[in-house]
Amino acid sequence: MLRVGLTGGIGAGKSTVAGRLAEHGAVVIDADKIAREVVEPGTDGLAELVAAFGQEILGPDGALDRGKLAAVAFADDDARNQLNAIVHPRIGKRTAELVAQAPPEAVVVHDVPLLVENGLAPMYHLVVIVDAPEDVRVTRLTGSRGMSEVDARNRIAAQADESRRRAVADVWLDNSSTPDLVLAEVDALWADRLVPYEANVRLHRYPYRGSPKIVDYDPDWPQQARRIKARLKLAAGAAALSVDHIGSTSVPGLAAKDVLDFQIAVKSLDDADAMADALGKAGFPVLPDFTQDSPRPVDPDPAHWRKRTHCGADPGRWVNVHLREQGSAGWRYALLFPAWLRADDAARAEYEQVKRGLAEEYQGRSIPEYGDAKNEWFDSAYFRAEQWATETGWTP
Repeated sequence: MLRVGLTGGIGAGKSTVAGRLAEHGAVVIDADKIAREVVEPGTDGLAELVAAFGQEILGPDGALDRGKLAAVAFADDDARNQLNAIVHPRIGKRTAELVAQAPPEAVVVHDVPLLVENGLAPMYHLVVIVDAPEDVRVTRLTGSRGMSEVDARNRIAAQADESRRRAVADVWLDNSSTPDLVLAEVDALWADRLVPYEANVRLHRYPYRGSPKIVDYDPDWPQQARRIKARLKLAAGAAALSVDHIGSTSVPGLAAKDVLDFQIAVKSLDDADAMADALGKAGFPVLPDFTQDSPRPVDPDPAHWRKRTHCGADPGRWVNVHLREQGSAGWRYALLFPAWLRADDAARAEYEQVKRGLAEEYQGRSIPEYGDAKNEWFDSAYFRAEQWATETGWTP
């Protein structure tokens, strides 16, 4: 099962995207609809709201008058917290029931207006944001919903701004033009990413990555890494002592393969094995035949370089996750090497030249072969990095 979080500012056209995904076969769970259902007449949710806030929150027909409820429930923090304590558990329970009813091969799209504001992004395999410029949204809200312009702009201002949405967006859909354009993007997203991603998660596999290809440094890598790191931390739980973005993409300015590498520090590899299932369900299946780094000359004991490796299942974002015992030689070197390259311009330029040359030489061959070819350079670089650590006082 693939869990997709769908959100966007009011008037952006999120329902258009949700509808198209439903046409493709996605199981769409509408958070707003559930929020209304759990307080319909006759529900214990409505009864508890009346007990807490009084009969005046009801309309003449006995249904909840949301405007009247807002007037009393948002008067102060205590009242708002009381409202949330009544409604949110019921919304969560109903949402869980609907997810449980979905088939194992489902793409479940959770349509959540306040996904960004409530910090829910790490819960999903992928977050899709639907966006449009503010003026376009205001025109839609005043035209189709009958809002005044002042009301429309106030509601937009009360929600997360574009920078906060972009920080959590794995997919950004521009819905500023005619519906056919965004629908075409949704069609491609479904066929090229969501369907294969779901299959990869369910079958515990990862996409084929082909031959090594070096690309220029992407300034968006750090933000992408923050999103993945949040998912890894949530999936790994308390057994993860730390989660760090490592490897070449963690070095500003360094050309690299377009892959985000992470290290999860654990007390023992037994802890790493225990979290394998949770990481797999989160979209990072284990790579069973990858259990050891290449030992470096200063510490040739293979036992000090043991690890577990997981690989991202998302066909749109290559991720490697290395689980190592905290304090081991491999754990230390994974942190030391990028720190040294960030600090040493000459070493960074030298490594980039090595990478580009070997990537060209090894076109048509496997990435592990390319990695092995770098070991000769790594052997000498290891001593230089350790010397830098001694001179600067660097520690993990």
